[in-house]
Amino acid sequence: MSRELHRYYRSLAADTDERVLPAPDRLRRSADRWARRRAAITVLAAAGLVAGTVAGSQLVLAAGRGPDPVPPPAGTPTPQPSAATPSVAPSPTTPSPTLGRTPGSRSPVVTTTPPAAATPTTIPDRAFFVLPAANDAGTGNYFGPGPVLPALCGATPGDERVVAQRARSLPYRRAGAPADEVPSGTYRHSITIYRSGGAGETLAELRAAVRACPEQPARGAPPVTVRQRLLPDTGYGDESVLFETRTPYRDANGDPSGGDEVHLVRAVRSGDVVTVLWEQGWESTSTQRAQFDADSRRAVEAIRRWLD
Repeated sequence: MSRELHRYYRSLAADTDERVLPAPDRLRRSADRWARRRAAITVLAAAGLVAGTVAGSQLVLAAGRGPDPVPPPAGTPTPQPSAATPSVAPSPTTPSPTLGRTPGSRSPVVTTTPPAAATPTTIPDRAFFVLPAANDAGTGNYFGPGPVLPALCGATPGDERVVAQRARSLPYRRAGAPADEVPSGTYRHSITIYRSGGAGETLAELRAAVRACPEQPARGAPPVTVRQRLLPDTGYGDESVLFETRTPYRDANGDPSGGDEVHLVRAVRSGDVVTVLWEQGWESTSTQRAQFDADSRRAVEAIRRWLD
């Protein structure tokens, strides 16, 4: 061994002899502290890794949503939720009503057109009025042919427009008359259906015929003159025509005995239907206006119920 190497060994031995080795329990405590320090470092590293992962996820989600909406200014009312009305789509096979808008309205308005009532072509018994019990003469009524208007110098208003016609003779008794008396008068009551628009034209022709025939010879002998004139009339049906006929009273021999026998005729239009009430008297009686007006209203009401 060289001198130089021998000197190095001696220096190492001297240095080692001066250091004192720690006791075993001290070595164990030192090892425990080091183990705890490594565990704490490991936990802190794991927590840091989790926090970084969460932060990265939030950044990705925020980028997908876009910027947050700007809140409304202070004092702006918040709209309240309202109950929604369920809407049902119309079936493709079901026709939808026509929708329109009324002026000044934003909501659609359903408009419907009622079907036009068809004009009847037959006249049932129920279209004729019934007398009240106080006015019933007890003789019944008799349907049959015959004139429905007095003779007006040969005029025949509306004959070419007639679709259907029925007429009856109806004796009546005035209210308060004794039950054993003869009837107070007789109505010639008719109902006529005209072609569309023909009823109005017929009433216009009837007015013209009365004006054109102010007087004419009456039947019988000796000859006398019968006079006709229009009277004002309103409040019956769609329109009406009222006129009177005047014939001198005659005695048993047919001679004028003074005064006039007066009878009333009223024609009332309801659409294309005209009802005529012609009071003909009974044994030279004249028409009582109150009774005639009341029975005219009954006739119009019966027509209305029939047509409705």
